[in-house]
Amino acid sequence: MTTGTELINRFEQFASPQLAESWDHVGLQIGNPDRPIQKLMTTLDVRPEIVQEAINQQVDFIFAHHPIMFKPATDLDVRNPQNQMYADLLSHQITVYAAHTNLDTANGGMNDWLADQLGLTNCEPLVAAGQDPFTKQPVGMGRVGQLPNAMTINDFTRYCQSVFGVAGLRLVKPASFNSTIQRVAVLGGAGGSFYQQALQAGADAYVTGDISYHTGHDMIANGLVALDPGHHIEAVVTHRLAELFKQWQLSHHWKFEIIENHINTDPFEFICKEN
Repeated sequence: MTTGTELINRFEQFASPQLAESWDHVGLQIGNPDRPIQKLMTTLDVRPEIVQEAINQQVDFIFAHHPIMFKPATDLDVRNPQNQMYADLLSHQITVYAAHTNLDTANGGMNDWLADQLGLTNCEPLVAAGQDPFTKQPVGMGRVGQLPNAMTINDFTRYCQSVFGVAGLRLVKPASFNSTIQRVAVLGGAGGSFYQQALQAGADAYVTGDISYHTGHDMIANGLVALDPGHHIEAVVTHRLAELFKQWQLSHHWKFEIIENHINTDPFEFICKEN
């Protein structure tokens, strides 16, 4: 039988916790990783509806991108839905592990998956972060690379909507921009604060989530096109982690079942004005 600890040890050679940002809380979130894994679920988020799905599917290990315990609980009053979720996980002996900014930074991780979706080639890290502690290769958060063909802003906007499967997105468009887009920077999650690195990398456009109002103005002032398709595009992690674990199953002879969560945890919807 394969334990959670065995899986974690293998994963941390791929995306070391040492690559995580200092403010982040990666790694074991709740449960006992020494227990054998019978069924593992991959997911972007761990929310009450995800936990209920895991219980229904008899999952005993949840591997997530977003941590569930950024802030310590001040009490364990289960009238609070977050605390009830912790209680449900413990009572059903479900272990939760999260790989967040370490997976964002690791080579072959989140930002490479997003760059793959965009079809970018000749990619390099957007925000340098030193070396991988195992491979000693350079690592960094975000990617910058080339589209196969240059696009107009309108075409690139529609392209991003299509490849990320979003109903809408926010576009930051400087009035002075009159060129096409071919060199693109992408950073999953909330990457607005790194727009200067996109400029320094010579990006024609920057794709990231959660761009703030004032950062949008700063981007316009600097002549940078930016597209905000939302934080939830990181949901690619659900399928790509499952694929990665299935590859490792073959080489390590792991026998547990792997399933993907398909519940949409995006808290936002686009509401279009009716004519």
